[in-house]
Amino acid sequence: MAQPTNTFDSYDAVGIREDLSDVIYNISPEETPFYSKSAKKKASNTLAEWMTDSLRASAANAHIEGDATAGEARTASTRLGNYTQIFKNAVVVPDTDEGLDKAGRSKEIAYHTLKIAKEQKLDIEKAMFDNNARVAGNSTTAREMAGALAWIKTNTDHGANEGADPTGDGTDARTDETTTLIAFSQARFDGVMQSIWEEGGKPDTVYLSAFQMNVALGFTGNNNQRSNVQAGDERVIKSLAVYVTPYGTVEFMPSRENRSRDVLIMQDDMWEVASLRPTKNVALAKTGDNTTRQVVTELTLCAKNEAANGGIFDNTTS
Repeated sequence: MAQPTNTFDSYDAVGIREDLSDVIYNISPEETPFYSKSAKKKASNTLAEWMTDSLRASAANAHIEGDATAGEARTASTRLGNYTQIFKNAVVVPDTDEGLDKAGRSKEIAYHTLKIAKEQKLDIEKAMFDNNARVAGNSTTAREMAGALAWIKTNTDHGANEGADPTGDGTDARTDETTTLIAFSQARFDGVMQSIWEEGGKPDTVYLSAFQMNVALGFTGNNNQRSNVQAGDERVIKSLAVYVTPYGTVEFMPSRENRSRDVLIMQDDMWEVASLRPTKNVALAKTGDNTTRQVVTELTLCAKNEAANGGIFDNTTS
């Protein structure tokens, strides 16, 4: 068969919209488990402060009848603080773009504003995990909050050479081992769990990289590592949802933002995110033939009591 003379077919047409899906498939990770699990509160100053305290050790407590009562020596609470950090991202879109027919989105500025908001949340998660001391900042230096690694000092397992714990008040970072890294192991993990329990902590979440998660999948004993075969399905699902020890039950949570060399055992309710300025989408003044949007957040991390947490540090990563 042949076309009639002068048939105007699709090969001659100009301006046909490409067969481009109206869905943009974004594989970028958006998971922020540490930020999501941490309690939230409002900050009222660029230096968010809180108090920590602990009970004394148990002692013999028996008295004779009619004994005179004397006051016990008491220890003052500890005052701690962390500086709020400003997270800011902006997008500039030419006004011409708003008039174009685009695949996958109707408004260019709205699409990119949402995208940078998601990216900023990842930046916040990374900062919360960072081995970073707090920075007060000034007119030329940005304020920075101390990440979790600058707080955890009491219950740790780390390298024997350069590896060292921080002061634990956010003013300095931990010192990484550089000479001899140590393989993450069940024995090291259980030892830190015991130490946390002895301090009175009740950890519930373990943050670790995919590499260290694969190590944890090999843990033996009283945990729920299991393989489930679904009926009518040839897939085998291997999972490690929780790990049970005599010192508590914890959920393993793979995280992309904490360093692979660190395995953190956390009591979630002992961490808070204090927001001075919650995430806000701001339209900036026009300075030309374009539209500018800014996404800004100002917050800090509060370690309510670091002794309820722990870490296995200086792990091998390959």
